[in-house]
Amino acid sequence: MSQPVPMLDVNRQNDPLMAEIEAALADVIRTGTFINGPACRDFEEAFGAYVGAEHAVGCASGSDALLLPLMAENIGPGDEVLLPSFTFFATAGAVTRLGATPVFVDILPETFNIDLEDAARKITKATKAIIPVHLFGQSADMRGVMDLAAAHKLFVIEDACQAIGATASGIQVGAIGEYGAFSFYPTKNLGGFGDGGIVTCRDAEKAEVLRRLRNHGQHPRYYHHLVGLNSRLDSMQAAVLNVKLPYVTDWAEARGEHAARYTEEFSDRGVHGSLTLPHVTHGVSSVWNQYTVRVLGGQRDALQQALTAVGIGSAIYYPVPLHLQACFANLGYKRGDLVHTERAAEEVLSLPMFPEMTCEEQDRVIDAVSEFCRSGQTKATPATMPLIAPTTGANVDLPTRKAS
Repeated sequence: MSQPVPMLDVNRQNDPLMAEIEAALADVIRTGTFINGPACRDFEEAFGAYVGAEHAVGCASGSDALLLPLMAENIGPGDEVLLPSFTFFATAGAVTRLGATPVFVDILPETFNIDLEDAARKITKATKAIIPVHLFGQSADMRGVMDLAAAHKLFVIEDACQAIGATASGIQVGAIGEYGAFSFYPTKNLGGFGDGGIVTCRDAEKAEVLRRLRNHGQHPRYYHHLVGLNSRLDSMQAAVLNVKLPYVTDWAEARGEHAARYTEEFSDRGVHGSLTLPHVTHGVSSVWNQYTVRVLGGQRDALQQALTAVGIGSAIYYPVPLHLQACFANLGYKRGDLVHTERAAEEVLSLPMFPEMTCEEQDRVIDAVSEFCRSGQTKATPATMPLIAPTTGANVDLPTRKAS
């Protein structure tokens, strides 16, 4: 049997940088400033400059990067927050932890990102915010998000945890809404050696509130005007991220090359009766945190099993939509409420995708998927979306809201 093809191999990325990383960690050890040390401040400054955001506030995780802006805006019981159901749990978990109500919105079937027409239908007097998720590395329609938010006086938290470096109309995600939330979980495009996150922000006063909230709400030390969290990005993680940040653009370009090759090869091999390939819309870009196909004819699980049998990794993001999770049963959603979300959960399969993936490994994936489709194991059903190759974002004007 051939060598396995992993879904992701973080060691291939980290190993060439190990000397730099060890030196950076040794510097932290020598200084003894393990919390809020110089490495943290350096990383916040560098990350803000990379994204194009005025302020960047490190925190303990991507989950907290979603929670802290909601806290800064005093979101709580009686408030509603719009967000897609097709996303990782943390997006809704942050809202619920504060006693507010997540209002689940359907997705656009072509991109898996939030359907703004559905979002608009669900706005009430209680709606205070919207959290667009840049899923799988592709920016949501931020022009539409900002227009909708301005019309209804909502603030915007971009969930960019999977999308560092992605753009909308030439502007990086995280620099468009009032806040951007990023994760440095090891499998992200910029991954640390553990948990970590950061919040980008355009307002200096709000950024200061975020800094206090992440540190128990204290300023100065032992004087608490806010009830905050213990959510600090430690210096060890910051040191690792400082080493890796300069490589992020190159890694994203490699992912883009892999994605383009997947799409070209699958298209040439005529899999469109069995699979629907990823689609990047005009005016936005993707950094390809995942390459996610739809497997038609109810054969998604069979394809995953066939890949596993020949040593090829894959993953399902996400098998159960948030609106159908048991912990949200009290909100009254039922199957059939968000049809595009529910269909995606039944069809999506993410294929191996990481910058260091070899051509030989990708060939194995392409051959195995194509053979599965060719063998008739997928039942032919009409594709509901066109087979479109990845495109690059275009530079057009994008409205942004003034900081309040």
